[in-house]
Amino acid sequence: MVELTPEQKAATVVVSLGVDKASKVYKYLSEEEIEKLTLEVAKLGHVEAEQTEAILDEFYKTCLTQKVVTDGGLEYARTVLEKAFGESTANSLLQKVTQSLKSRSFGFIRKSDVKNLLSVLQHERAQIIALVLSYTTEEMAAQVISELAPEKRMQVVESIARMESASPEGIKIVEEEIKKRFSGILTTDYTSVGGVDYIANVMNHIDRSNEKLIFDELGRKDAELADTIRKKMFVFEDIITMDNRSIQRFIRECDMRDMVYALKNANEQMTTVIFSNMSTRMKESIQSDMEVTVNVRLKDVEEAQQRIVGIIRRLEEEGELIINKGGKDDVIV
Repeated sequence: MVELTPEQKAATVVVSLGVDKASKVYKYLSEEEIEKLTLEVAKLGHVEAEQTEAILDEFYKTCLTQKVVTDGGLEYARTVLEKAFGESTANSLLQKVTQSLKSRSFGFIRKSDVKNLLSVLQHERAQIIALVLSYTTEEMAAQVISELAPEKRMQVVESIARMESASPEGIKIVEEEIKKRFSGILTTDYTSVGGVDYIANVMNHIDRSNEKLIFDELGRKDAELADTIRKKMFVFEDIITMDNRSIQRFIRECDMRDMVYALKNANEQMTTVIFSNMSTRMKESIQSDMEVTVNVRLKDVEEAQQRIVGIIRRLEEEGELIINKGGKDDVIV
C-alpha cells in the first residue's frame, strides 16, 4: 500500500465519517482548512479497507493522546500511553501531539519572515529568544541564531538546550512582550519546548562554519552538554539520507556484531539500504546472525546504533564521508 500524506489521511477520516458527521467537523475548521481538506477529499480516490482501518486507528490514538496530555500533562500521558500501547508507540504519539500543541502558540511568528523576526528578537534576553525560537521551525531558528551576535548566539543555543517545559503563564508573558509588533495567539496548553532534541535539529540546519564555532565555544563552557547535542544531531535512522559511497565507507569500519544488533530494530527501508551496500557474503552472514540472535534488549540495540553513529560522525569530521544536512553547505564536484 502506498503511504498517504497527512492531508490524505485527514481526507480519509472525513470520508469514513460520512456526510452528516463530516459536516459537523467542518464547522470547527477555518476557511483555508476547509478548502485544503475539500481538495484532498476530491483527489483521494479509492483507499483499501485495511489502510482505512489503520488510518482511523492512528487518528483515534492521536485524539486519545491529545486528551490525556491536556487533562493530565506529559508525564501522566506517557504513563497512560505506555501502559496502553507500549513504550515505542507512546513516544511516537507524544512527539506528534506535543508538536501539534506547540503549533498553537506563536503562530504569528511562523508566518513572519526571518528578517522581521530577527529585528524583534535581537535585543531581547537570551531566554526570551530561546523560548520564541522553540516555537518556530528548525530552519527559521537556525537562520535567526546564525545572525545573532556571537555571545548572544551561544547563550541562546545553551538556553534552548536546557529548556524542558514552559507554563502557560510564562508563555503568555513573552507573547505580551512582543505582540506590539505581531498579532498574538495565547495558549493554555502545557507542552514541551526547546530541549536537546530541538536544538540538535536546529544545529542540523546551521551551516558548518557556525556549527563549529558554536560547538567549540559551548565545549569550553559545558563539554557534556555539547557532546549530548552533538550525539543527537545525527541519528541512526538518518543513514537512509546518505549516499551509497558514504554508507559503504562506514560499513567497513563497523563491528558486524553491532550491525546485527542495530538492524534488529530497523525498519524495512533501513535494512534494504544497508544490505544493498554490502557484499552478498556479508549480507548473508548478517542475516544469518540476525535469525539466531533473539531476546535482544532495546538498550543493547540503541547502544549498537549509537556506536555506529559515532563512527559516522568521526568519518565525517575526517572528511571520509558526507552527512546530508539542512544547512547551506558548499559542495565542490
